[in-house]
Amino acid sequence: MDFVTVENDDINLRVALHGTGSVILCVHGWPELWYSWRHQINHFANQGYAVAAMDVRGYGGSSKPRDIASYTMLELASDVAAVIEAMSDEPVVLFGHDWGAPIVWNTALLYPDLVRGVAGLSVPYVPSSDMRLLEVFDQLYAERFFYQLYFQEEGVAEAELEADLKTALRKIYFALSGDAAENAWLQQKPRSAALLDGLEDPDPFPAWMTNKDMNVYLQAFARGGFRGPLNRYRAQKLDYEQLTELRGKVLDTPAYFVGGERDAVRNFVPGSDLYADPGAGCADFRGSTIIPSAGHWIQQEAPAATNEALDAFLETL
Repeated sequence: MDFVTVENDDINLRVALHGTGSVILCVHGWPELWYSWRHQINHFANQGYAVAAMDVRGYGGSSKPRDIASYTMLELASDVAAVIEAMSDEPVVLFGHDWGAPIVWNTALLYPDLVRGVAGLSVPYVPSSDMRLLEVFDQLYAERFFYQLYFQEEGVAEAELEADLKTALRKIYFALSGDAAENAWLQQKPRSAALLDGLEDPDPFPAWMTNKDMNVYLQAFARGGFRGPLNRYRAQKLDYEQLTELRGKVLDTPAYFVGGERDAVRNFVPGSDLYADPGAGCADFRGSTIIPSAGHWIQQEAPAATNEALDAFLETL
């Protein structure tokens, strides 16, 4: 594994590289790292690709600006575009998970000439509308706790998570996994609750996340903290103002979706399944795979099934 630094104006982006061939660029979500793609890096490098996995700004070895405006979708997509241009003279394939999925969907919309295919994991492409998403969640979770609303006040979630990083990460990773009780992440608790209230710290932790794996994340967040990662949630208010030209826009780039059967994301809108028609906003949708028993961290929980699904997508390009 090699690491390089890509510059995007005043932002430095750490990128892990392995293999040779046409480029696949992997973009992680919250709260993760390039390391979340470890199983895909080796698999696709062995398939003859050059696989790059970046630390999103705010994470790991990348720059961590403090201001919220540095974490808008426009800024994050520009980071991905900068990495693409540094890695390849040809359009690349993008894989994105969790927040990384909206980042790669939007990169394909904003920089279509740089992307020849895009796969979103856990979060399907849904064209933005005239409704502010945080206001929608505020209504859907009236008087109930919802993590994205809890994250809006600066410093509150940072203090909770950084007080005991190991316990926080264990609880977050477990609650969103397929090993936890169904929708443990969306448990009923009052709006005044804290994120970790009521979440289980399992002993032992499921085998898909070893102590060695956990320590990689623990060391990264001990160094970098949670402000940058949480600022992505806060920047959604700015996205609404900045991305007006993308509202309702259909995605033309060849697209694919992979989700976990037990991922809480599919139930973010009570009474609705967000995975029911994941290609609805795509003009060239190449299919989807829902992985049985898997939760939110599909490329770590079920790497073989995730790789098989992504292999099928690549074969269509």
